Amino acid sequence: MITKNEFLALYEKYNNGLCTPAEKELLDNYRDEISLLEDGWDNDLAKEDDVHNRIWQKLSDSRKIVKLPERKVNKYRWLQVAAILLIALFAGLLLVEKYKTASAPITLSTKTKPLDILPGGNKAYLTMADGSRIILNDAKNGNLVSKPGITVSKTQNGTLVYSFSKAPATAEPEFNTITTPRGGQYQIVLEDGTKVWLNAASSIRFPQAFTGKQREVELSGEAYFEVAKNKAKPFIVQANGTQIQVLGTHFNINAYNDDNNITTTLLEGSVRMTSGASVVMLIPGQQGVAVKSGEAIKISTADMQQTMAWKNGLFVFHDANIVDIMKQVSRWYDVDVEYQGDVQNNEFGGTISKYKNITDLLNIMELTRSIHYKFEGRRVIIMK
Repeated sequence: MITKNEFLALYEKYNNGLCTPAEKELLDNYRDEISLLEDGWDNDLAKEDDVHNRIWQKLSDSRKIVKLPERKVNKYRWLQVAAILLIALFAGLLLVEKYKTASAPITLSTKTKPLDILPGGNKAYLTMADGSRIILNDAKNGNLVSKPGITVSKTQNGTLVYSFSKAPATAEPEFNTITTPRGGQYQIVLEDGTKVWLNAASSIRFPQAFTGKQREVELSGEAYFEVAKNKAKPFIVQANGTQIQVLGTHFNINAYNDDNNITTTLLEGSVRMTSGASVVMLIPGQQGVAVKSGEAIKISTADMQQTMAWKNGLFVFHDANIVDIMKQVSRWYDVDVEYQGDVQNNEFGGTISKYKNITDLLNIMELTRSIHYKFEGRRVIIMK
């Protein structure tokens, strides 16, 4: 049995097409310890044994999960579960609706398999200052661009690396942009050594070389930064009207155009976050939320597991609204989402690998009896 850290390393290799058959088998057989979520569940909704048996039967039938040895659990704990089970990072997700309906046999609808809706992978394109474009997922490993003082290369694991040897002769800095489509993600190493992981449907604009008194980039979407330390040159991220300034630190920024909030989550070091007249300092474990309407930045304790799930190859939801969940699903699987009926207030919790089929996620959400779904081409319709 592999450990969680070994699993995370292997999924990186799998995503880059480097796994051996034996390693793929290890991933397929990975199981995590069963645990239960702690939200309230009314005691009169169902009998404990019926709930337990129904869940395990459906999971065994639909997902071919190997049943683990049962453990003694306090009688009332099952009746306090708002999510049904949290099982197996790679084996799959058990998402459950926060508010339960009357007990009834759980059934999964028989559905036509969607046409080739696969999980995302390392996909992006690089737009150079002269307007030329390189599709990175198709580009061969090795040097992609060589200019005076600048070399851009693609490593074996798909990372894009900028190297800088001397100041370019041009008076104005030349800017490049890396863009990930829906269903894409990519890792970049900037010329100062800063590492950037781009989530799906995101872009970052940056100079080929940081020649001024500061290192400034522009972000749309979501990215995780590990900024190279340089006290003489602050690193600044501009994201939808919000500025994040650091000297050297690790942080995540979520700034999608279709979200009203710009969220910065700090893992290491310190950052200064500015939005309009509001300025705050974050310490590790905190997140700052700036609202596009210009309200003061709000600071709270971050849910690190949920924030960093995308980078770690997972979907993690803790009492998450279905609209927010399906935004992530839409970006990663490159699908459109439509809602029919009163379903947009449902909340779910659970964990699943990002590299499972989209129907694995939707089927388990459907187990809650709070939603159903169907496909029309690349459109997912969520309904009662």
